[in-house]
Amino acid sequence: MPKLADYPQVAAGKVRRLYAVDDELLLLVASDRISAFDHVLSTGIPDKGRVLTAMSVFWFEKTAGVVPNHLVAWDDPRIPAEVRGRALLVRRLAMAPVECVARGYLTGSGMVEYRASGAVCGVPLPAGLVEASELPEPIFTPATKAALGEHDENVSFDQVAAQVGPELAGRLRDATLAVYGMARDFARSRGLLLADTKFEFGVDGSGALVLGDEVLTPDSSRYWPAEGYAPGRVQPSFDKQFVRDWLTSEASGWDRTSDAPPPPLPADVVAATRARYVEAYERITGLSFADWIR
Repeated sequence: MPKLADYPQVAAGKVRRLYAVDDELLLLVASDRISAFDHVLSTGIPDKGRVLTAMSVFWFEKTAGVVPNHLVAWDDPRIPAEVRGRALLVRRLAMAPVECVARGYLTGSGMVEYRASGAVCGVPLPAGLVEASELPEPIFTPATKAALGEHDENVSFDQVAAQVGPELAGRLRDATLAVYGMARDFARSRGLLLADTKFEFGVDGSGALVLGDEVLTPDSSRYWPAEGYAPGRVQPSFDKQFVRDWLTSEASGWDRTSDAPPPPLPADVVAATRARYVEAYERITGLSFADWIR
């Protein structure tokens, strides 16, 4: 059985690290780290890496008929025991330098843009929309990939086309909206609203567009309970909202505008965040997280 140290690290992000297995395969390892407001926090969330991995496996298998993905295996002897359950064996791809975002509801940075211009990423929207309004149809709202510690910047489709070419830009848009539409309908059948989500795509050796990275997890997607949904207010969500709320409360003592790093999370915030991630997995998949590989 190989050890993680046997594989050279080739990339590291806020939550995940990539290791080279061979010329064709990579090991994608999810940690329990959590980020908020462009900071990686000093306190991790137990089992978060396992939840993200288990949920990605579910969605990669569910969406494989919509667009191919990079998943090769989630339970394989080439995956070291020390990261088993939070690592995926994946194909190497030439990744597109674009965050592919689909929005079905208006919130977050989309809400900020809409209030300022009546549009999101150059897509005009009807007047009178409010926080959490469902859009007339899902929209493609891409963003640049920011360096660690910096903000992704929303851009227009034309800007993406100028960067990667009109043909690939169109394929990215169409694949993003197709996967979002399928996932939105499935989530709704589970009593959840998929407000928005972020995908990353790459191109394989044959030129095919392939879904990569993670997919449709609480780190990359906003899931809201359908029960109690009401436009005009911020919705409860199955993600790191507990963390954001505590960091911006007086209890944290943290000034978000300062250069100081966020403080450690208290135990109750950690426990509540873990529970929310696990609940998202179990509600979406219908499976018990306790049964995920250990």
